[in-house]
Amino acid sequence: MLQLSLAWLTVYNTVWAHMRTWHYWPCAIGAAICRAFKKQQRSDLGFFGSFFAKKEQDAIHFLYTGASDAILLQSGGKFALVDCAEDTHYPAAKPHIAKPGWEDYVVDYVKRVAGGKLEFVLATHTHSDHIGGFDTLIDDLDISVGRAYIKRYHNAAMHAYERVYWDNEEGYRQMLDACAARNVPVIQDLPTESFTLGALSCSIVNGEHRHRRDENANSLGLLVECRGQRAMLSGDINNIYGDEQRIAPQIGRVDLLQAAHHGYDGSTTLPWLLHLRPPTILFGNDMRRVYPTLRLRAKLCAGSRFITTGQHGGVVAQFGECNITFHAIGEKTQPKPAQGY
Repeated sequence: MLQLSLAWLTVYNTVWAHMRTWHYWPCAIGAAICRAFKKQQRSDLGFFGSFFAKKEQDAIHFLYTGASDAILLQSGGKFALVDCAEDTHYPAAKPHIAKPGWEDYVVDYVKRVAGGKLEFVLATHTHSDHIGGFDTLIDDLDISVGRAYIKRYHNAAMHAYERVYWDNEEGYRQMLDACAARNVPVIQDLPTESFTLGALSCSIVNGEHRHRRDENANSLGLLVECRGQRAMLSGDINNIYGDEQRIAPQIGRVDLLQAAHHGYDGSTTLPWLLHLRPPTILFGNDMRRVYPTLRLRAKLCAGSRFITTGQHGGVVAQFGECNITFHAIGEKTQPKPAQGY
């Protein structure tokens, strides 16, 4: 019964997210026709084997962690981590959410590339495929974290299926406990002004507190700007409450869009794409798991090219003087088996 309820809510939320944007279709079709008469210049993606990070570069590392997110920001020898992938651990009372975890790979990558030092970590929201690995990372004595950004979570405000089916509250508490144990300052009154990491300017999007009965609708996003180039990290932002319609005009055009919710439907809707018009969309997933409807919208609205972390074993987006170039990390590792606690 719970699984049927979850399936029904998923279908309902997806349909509702798109119904509220039906009037954007004429704009999308018009934009597609205009592009058909305009010759577009595309630079080569420039993928070449494994990419080895240089300390002085300005870049975003999108790690391949299955259908979960772990994104390392880098600039001027400084590093920060947005989300920390799915973890192996699950409450004993919830064996239905036993999933393979990637936290050991993320921890190892942070040590190898960032030297184990992070200026900050940021959790977009409390689903385990985004927040799960943070307690392991923060607890590691070979890693130091300057501060942690996480929006407040209110379990009582969630749908019953999220309270019962997922381990949101457990993951949230584990991250806060790890921060307390390592004396990492936790920032929950999220800044409305941009802050910097080296040459990167970072702006939190959708950070205001709202009681939403859907944790994806509570997801943060992060707009990263450098040398005139702009990249939008979308977390799992969706349009169930009209957030994409509300936020998109505030963001404007971007050069790189990390598609929300791993390329699943219900996110990356028409108004989002028509306002952001990204020439490149990156999916933290395998292309076969990206919804065809999303790919169609992206081609109609933005004429975007697609990159997936699954195809390239992770991707580094490097900010240049005139554009963003992309390189394969080339690490396709295997997750650890799940285990309860």
